[in-house]
Amino acid sequence: MSMLTPPGMGGQYRITGDKYPRMRRPRRRGRLVLLAVASVTALGVLGWGTLQLIDVFTGGGKEASAAGARLGECRDRATASTKAAALPEPGRITVNVLNATPVSGLAKKTADELKKRGFRIGEVGNATKQYDKKVKGTALLLGPSAALDTSLPVLATQLPGAERRTDVARKGTAVDLILGSGFKKLTAKADADKALAALTKPKPTPAAADKAC
Repeated sequence: MSMLTPPGMGGQYRITGDKYPRMRRPRRRGRLVLLAVASVTALGVLGWGTLQLIDVFTGGGKEASAAGARLGECRDRATASTKAAALPEPGRITVNVLNATPVSGLAKKTADELKKRGFRIGEVGNATKQYDKKVKGTALLLGPSAALDTSLPVLATQLPGAERRTDVARKGTAVDLILGSGFKKLTAKADADKALAALTKPKPTPAAADKAC
């Protein structure tokens, strides 16, 4: 009889061998595998998200740089096209120079100077009765409605203090430069050229440029 046989069993049940059954539960390997896969997936998603953020803040590398360059060129073309359509060159503007002052020969002298600066000269003479001796400022720039944002701003670079006015009933494209009592001479050519350059090279409007692109 073995020493491990309980008393009274009469040897009916014997425990033999030197190994005994373990009482703890077996490990669930399936759960461990599932956790490992989930961890790897989470790390992958996190890494992908990090790369996306890097692309956002760095502009997407070479492709983003190329796209930005194309957009910039498109905006430049749109701006140049808008300027060309809205602001005519001095050579495309016909100016009637009219003298509303008592100073004789002032209209002819002014017309000659404007011609040297590239403007086309139309009528030269005295102002009509409606304006003669009635223009108190340096000058009055008068034209059709379409000239308000086209010819008149260009002509105003030669005499910044002049008043601008439009006549809805007026036909044609020519504009009038009516010399007033405060007129002495046109602004210096160098200053007029700077003003004209600034006028024809405005900063592009993002909304208009983006729409054009």
